[in-house]
Amino acid sequence: MQYRSLSVFIWRTLKNLKNNMPLFTWIGKDKVVGHDKEVPFRLLRKNKSLSLGEHSENLIVEGDNLEALKALLPFYYGKVKCIYIDPPYNTGNEKWVYNDRVNSGHIREWLGKVVGPEGEDLTRHDKWLCMMYPRLKLLHQLLRDDGVIFISIDDNEHCNLKMIMDDIFGSENFVANIVWENKEGGGKSDSNFFRIKHEYILVYAKEIKNSRIFGLPVEDEDRYKLADKYVSTRGKYQLIKLDSASLGYVKSLDYPIKAPDGKLIYPNKDSKKISRWRWGKEKLIWGTKNDFVVIKQDKNNEWAVYTKQYLNCDNEGNLIDRLIQPIGVISKYSTTQSNRLLKDIFGEAVFNYSKPIELIEYLIELTCDKNSLILDSFAGSGTTAHAVMELNKEDGGDRKFILVEMEKKIAREITQERVRRVAKKLGKGDFEYAELGVPLFKADGNINEKVSFEEMASYVYFTETLSHIDKRKIKGAFIGEHSGTEYYLLFKQKDDNILNRTALKGMKKDGEEKVVYADKCLLSEEILNDYNITFKQIPYQVRVY
Repeated sequence: MQYRSLSVFIWRTLKNLKNNMPLFTWIGKDKVVGHDKEVPFRLLRKNKSLSLGEHSENLIVEGDNLEALKALLPFYYGKVKCIYIDPPYNTGNEKWVYNDRVNSGHIREWLGKVVGPEGEDLTRHDKWLCMMYPRLKLLHQLLRDDGVIFISIDDNEHCNLKMIMDDIFGSENFVANIVWENKEGGGKSDSNFFRIKHEYILVYAKEIKNSRIFGLPVEDEDRYKLADKYVSTRGKYQLIKLDSASLGYVKSLDYPIKAPDGKLIYPNKDSKKISRWRWGKEKLIWGTKNDFVVIKQDKNNEWAVYTKQYLNCDNEGNLIDRLIQPIGVISKYSTTQSNRLLKDIFGEAVFNYSKPIELIEYLIELTCDKNSLILDSFAGSGTTAHAVMELNKEDGGDRKFILVEMEKKIAREITQERVRRVAKKLGKGDFEYAELGVPLFKADGNINEKVSFEEMASYVYFTETLSHIDKRKIKGAFIGEHSGTEYYLLFKQKDDNILNRTALKGMKKDGEEKVVYADKCLLSEEILNDYNITFKQIPYQVRVY
């Protein structure tokens, strides 16, 4: 049966035998599932006139984010700690500077090449799914094993996004669906049903067992309102009853405690629950001696035993920074704030609906340390870079950012200009501005003549090892060693790129496995075996990743 429905997506009742999950599909999915492998590697070319500083580790890339993400792989595979993206919401709104739609000329052209004629029959939701899928696959590869991705979205594509994220990242790596109240006031007043004042931030981990969402400091006014003579060190405190019915009965924890009037206090007992104390007798003696225990009458004038839970001290007497896990609702930071900020930077309204810098700072602080790499491949006005620089200024951190912006005008006149102005204002920050250069391979399969030795070495080393080359260790034809194997590249040498006896001068008969890329080999099988060499011919055996 051929599915040509105009519905948002097609649920098939057949089960995927591999993971026992329902199969999620749409028109064009079969054409884009493996498309990330078909995207050609393009070189990144620095534009010095648009860069700020020399040899910066911060990067702004101008160009299609699908090709840009592929170009970043040899250098950043598995290195990104946090990804934040704000992709098109697919609302159909064509009045924004940065059109929130997928029916643009660029996307139509791309769909025509990748999906083919049937792309003409796609709904706007099919087109959005086709556009997002290969980009998310590349983002997945760029994330560290302990990395986290945040994706802003609204109701137009939220459910579809959740399904393809489950498909790519795995449903087991779903972290949260955060609700962000993005508007001040009561929300849209022209709705016939509900006034909507929220969006979503979908959160996934690369490997959830390795990832962590940092706790937030607990504010005094939250629950810790009481103070005693230890407030300067332990902070304020709250009282928690010592008896518990939820931890399970333990006979040794069911003992009497003497009240100030001599009356014996027992854990509460009723017909439904048998309670006991949380602390043993020795811990109670310690707690009483160190002012961790309070015995007073409750609202029923009955004696009750409480322990003090301090803001800055645990129940063992150790000073701590008490943290609390964040709630999945963010009820602050509005787009009104971000619009005002951009007006302050540019002196006029240049970009509508950018995300508040405080929101991105908040998300980064939940997942990143001070040396993390943060990526935003739908950069827009450059809020993510702004947030990174502000955080570095505040705490002396050395976080790095990578931005990708497709629209040339926006990339040059808004994204990089904002980052440049913010860097100068803060007195901290720089970046390299890069454009997408020529493809590594030409249409006939040969290596592009414009590719340098270093660029080719980076690519070959990455495809062989899925790791990043250390350019400092390149020496002649030797480009690196990984897991006991040495790698050599004979490319753009002064003489022909031939593996011959002359090329052997830089190699040893030491038993180490060697992989040598060259145009051709003039050595016998016996010599290759003596040196433990595997010869790979350029360009035919250069792996297309």
